[in-house]
Parts: sequence; structure tokens; C-alpha cells
Amino acid sequence: MTARSTPDGDVILLEDQDRRQWNRNMIGEGKELIERSLRTGRFGVYTIQAAISAVHAAAATASQTDWGQIVALYDLLLRAEPSPVIELNRAVAIAMLDGCESGLSLIDAILERGELPQYHLAHAARADLCRRLGRTREAETAYERALALAQQEPERRFLKKRLQELG
Repeated sequence: MTARSTPDGDVILLEDQDRRQWNRNMIGEGKELIERSLRTGRFGVYTIQAAISAVHAAAATASQTDWGQIVALYDLLLRAEPSPVIELNRAVAIAMLDGCESGLSLIDAILERGELPQYHLAHAARADLCRRLGRTREAETAYERALALAQQEPERRFLKKRLQELG
């Protein structure tokens, strides 16, 4: 758990986690279970979600993540269980693969359809992509919306910190 949060319970983003703290034995066991399930040809959404996690776990660093494979798995997951939250996660993966502008247009489309208007993570993801693109005002507005919707205090502290960083 120390890789995913600080001693105070604050969120550590996946890209900032110290992967040396990840439990390699559990990751190996999980990978074996995923491979066994995939070989059967009969698997469901949990196996696909686990496969996405396995791709993240296989990368020694965040920058070495195989985003193409993650996007392909999200495509499969969307076919198995269409959902705006899965679509949002896919949009973030697209941003990592093809650039923030590509992911941002997908997130904007989700929000414009009226889906996930009360989901703080949709606004937080939009804010992060705007921040990365240097669109400070848009990022600020999206972070404020995410903060207004967030319920968990660690997430609220993270969003407040991001807002302060925008200065």
C-alpha cells in the first residue's frame, strides 16, 4: 500500500509510484491466473481489467507502459461492457498513446453527451490533460469542478494541491 499512498493517506499517481515497492510475487501470481483464464477463451470483464493492470505492472517505469496494448484491452472491455467510465479510462489511455489533445477530445465528447457530469474523476482527467497542454484556465475550472464533486478527503487534498500548483 505504501506505493499507492503516502503515510498520511494522500494519493500517489500511478506514474509517480515507486514500482520497486510493488509486490512482485503477487503480480506474478496474478499474471499466471490471467494467462490461464485467457487460454480458455472464456473470460469476462474482470479478466480484461486484470490484463490491463498486468500491462501496467509489466512496465519497469510509467514511461515504458505499452499504451497500445492497454488501448486494445479497453476496446475489448468496451465491447464486453459498454460504460462511460470504461470509455473515460480508454480516453486517458489514448491520451498517453496519441497525445493529450486526442484524449481530451474523447473526454469532452463524453461530457458533452451528458454522461458522467457528476463523476469527479472525469473532470479530474480533463483537468490533468488541460494542465499538460498548458491550458491553465481550463485546467483550473475542471479541477474546481472535480473538487466540488470529490467525496474522499485524500482525493480532495490531491485536487487542491493541483489547483495550487496552477498558481
